[in-house]
Amino acid sequence: MAPISTADLRDSPVVILPKPSPKAIESRLFINNEFIPSVSGKRFDVISPITEAVSASVYEAGVEDVELAVQAAKAALPAWSERNATERAHFLNKWADALEAAAEEMAYLDAISMGKPAYPDRLAPMVPIIVRFFAAKALDITGESSLNSAGFMNVSLRQPYGVCAAITPWNAPVMMMVYKVSAALITGNTLVLKSSEKSPLSSLVAARCAREAGFPPGVLNVLSGFGRPCGEALARHMEIRKISFTGSTATGKAIQKCAAESNLKSVSLELGGKSPLVIFEDADLAKAIPASTMSILMNSGQVCNAITRVYVHESLAEAFIEGVKGAMSAMGASANPLHEGTMRGPQADRLQFERVLAYLDLAKQSGIRIAHGGNREASPGYYVEPTILVDVPEDSRLVKEEIFGPVLIVNRFSEENDALNRANDSEYGLYASVFTRDLSRAIRVAKRLEAGSVGVNCTSPVLAMDMPFGGWKSSGQGREFSRYATDYWTELKSVYFAI
Repeated sequence: MAPISTADLRDSPVVILPKPSPKAIESRLFINNEFIPSVSGKRFDVISPITEAVSASVYEAGVEDVELAVQAAKAALPAWSERNATERAHFLNKWADALEAAAEEMAYLDAISMGKPAYPDRLAPMVPIIVRFFAAKALDITGESSLNSAGFMNVSLRQPYGVCAAITPWNAPVMMMVYKVSAALITGNTLVLKSSEKSPLSSLVAARCAREAGFPPGVLNVLSGFGRPCGEALARHMEIRKISFTGSTATGKAIQKCAAESNLKSVSLELGGKSPLVIFEDADLAKAIPASTMSILMNSGQVCNAITRVYVHESLAEAFIEGVKGAMSAMGASANPLHEGTMRGPQADRLQFERVLAYLDLAKQSGIRIAHGGNREASPGYYVEPTILVDVPEDSRLVKEEIFGPVLIVNRFSEENDALNRANDSEYGLYASVFTRDLSRAIRVAKRLEAGSVGVNCTSPVLAMDMPFGGWKSSGQGREFSRYATDYWTELKSVYFAI
């Protein structure tokens, strides 16, 4: 399967999206195939990062709602797990069709909740592709057999965990949702999913699509809520046997702790990143410049595997910096994400906006060279200028911590070993890239880079559905995509047949 990059979707036809009225926005929880208010009746506001005004008021799931959802998933489990795998695939394929039909509606809702550009939504075509990919894996979920023990035929089985949970992030709500839902359901599990409180609206449309696709009641349940109490209740629930989380490393650690303190449920984590790019003296800058610029500006820099640290050979450093400045000016102009042609919207919310500005203030206070940007870009709305920071000390928080905004650090090197040591000097290990024309060096460097994915003469967001995606070190454990994804949603059992 060819790698998929959102850059490939740049020329997708622009469509004019419908703008649902606030009354049409679903705000309830989705439990047992029904949209219902929360038990407490509490709501929380979703704030538009475009206008800084309320976009919707959504019901907040609490501990009681988690219990209702878990019991619905538990009741649905026996029939769902015993279905033929091809029947489960049929439901997923119908879900993909429904999601495709609702793409414009979900893009609009993501724009007004977390600011992702909607004209067009570059990630939208990937959503049904992901679901159909996992539907096609239905008959690949198998074990092994062995005749190596005299008098025995032994087999291993892959079976569902049972009732599972997933917690998704705010930066790509539906795409992250379908990663987890598709892999969990095709393997026979039932699921309770909590969306991010920053962008819950499109996930509720995806839940409606599941009902339209004929999903049996209880197979998929979707809750809108906060980490506490909702997320913590899922992580501690004694009847949930596996939980998958995508988000910050700090929250991932908290989830792992809750799992250990409850029933030692299996935990998969896809966490933060501080992804490096190493550009050698023989690199093709005509490719490296737009690739690195797209990586840091996509979704306003709010991407876990975005290239944020560039180590460029000193002979190319100034040419690279000037090239990226030009590319940022051409590609990075922010605007209302509901306007046609907008390439980059605001940061997702005030907290994220102020976090990015705090890092830019740190750069100014530290005397860091700011080659481009460095300030708030517009008001109202949470807009930040695309920024290039040059020659940043390796022990700076700017190098060590995940900023999650349109901020690119560019440092120079002269020796390969030094560049790789600095690239690997991070607690994160989600994605890394190298640009060189030397095949031997490309292989050598790809082997040494400490990351779950490595791009050679390309950068994130390049990925391939049939290749595993996930992190090393503090960037997580477990994998999305590929045959390994379904492995992480199944328990392995050995059965010994005496002949």
